[in-house]
Amino acid sequence: MTIEKFESIYQRAAERKGGEAQLEQLLHKPLSPQEIATIPDDRWLAAFTEKVFQCGISWNVVRKKWPEFEDVFFQFRIQPLLLQPDEAWEKKAQDPRIIRHLTKVMTVPANAMMINIASLKYGSFGKMVANWPSDDITGLWGYLKKNGKRLGGNTGAYALRQMGVDTFILSSDVESHLRNCGIIDSGRDTKRAQQAANKAFSQWKSESGRSLSEISQIIAYSCGDNRIL
Repeated sequence: MTIEKFESIYQRAAERKGGEAQLEQLLHKPLSPQEIATIPDDRWLAAFTEKVFQCGISWNVVRKKWPEFEDVFFQFRIQPLLLQPDEAWEKKAQDPRIIRHLTKVMTVPANAMMINIASLKYGSFGKMVANWPSDDITGLWGYLKKNGKRLGGNTGAYALRQMGVDTFILSSDVESHLRNCGIIDSGRDTKRAQQAANKAFSQWKSESGRSLSEISQIIAYSCGDNRIL
């Protein structure tokens, strides 16, 4: 298997988007590790919760209700949430101000506990993420899946991207490209597929000097339905 050169992917994306200048304007760059390390624990929990609730429904529905989510869940402050008794969560799941879904509501205390444990060990959840090796970003996905709740698949990766973490995402366009190139040939969420994708992205990062986030976006713009009119 020969991995396509990144320059070829970039030029195809630029052609589809009307030129290099237009393509560059579309790219969102990640935060630095130093910036990631300063993000408070409550914002990580908020991001994870938002992505969990957005699964299976319109993202805009959740966004419109988000101020109420912040109120119901104490601005996602970890310690007050961990002190809540079990019956309080059932009550919150019935609150009309949020989307009433008990299973998703129960991810809040579970993911608060994950964040708290990491914070006690590393100083903050942000510090743990900031120091995670960039060449093993799928290892961080695995950590979220194993230690959190409902953070598998693309949910954890999308939350990380939202927070400014340098990660690629196996969106439908990116996954299709990797399959067409023979880089992955098993289920998207398998360890084998993720490690193969991680290896390819590390190679493209070395070739281009770009972040994983930028490379992921450029691949998506180079294929699929993301054409400029």
